Amino acid sequence: MKKRLASTLMLVTFALAGCTTTGGVDSTNAGTSAGNAISTANQVGMNVFTAAVDNQCRSQIENQNAWQIASAAMTEIQQENIKSNVCGCVSEQAPQEVTIIELGNAAIDSQYRTQLVTRVVAASFQSCYTSFIS
Repeated sequence: MKKRLASTLMLVTFALAGCTTTGGVDSTNAGTSAGNAISTANQVGMNVFTAAVDNQCRSQIENQNAWQIASAAMTEIQQENIKSNVCGCVSEQAPQEVTIIELGNAAIDSQYRTQLVTRVVAASFQSCYTSFIS
């Protein structure tokens, strides 16, 4: 299964690299274009992953008993500022919690992506939440 997934990820990467070449058979340009395509694919994957982490984090905040009590005394702007700070912290830590292989798997399999996001948010949520709520 992992071999098939790894080969699928490689094929997708090469396909993206082929789409970015800008003409000619210039071998130096082809190498640069392939590198740019891989970099772009990684960035897009990380952006999708970070957005999913942010959504999961916000959901987790709203489910906290302490948040439900504390947020009653806050304005919506204050609530949004805290959510942004906490989830920004979690999102900053997220890339350190995953490998490129995991990101590739998450890009292909939505169920895996959900599990990965849940694991990553759980790994850093409490420390970030505590630092901004207390």
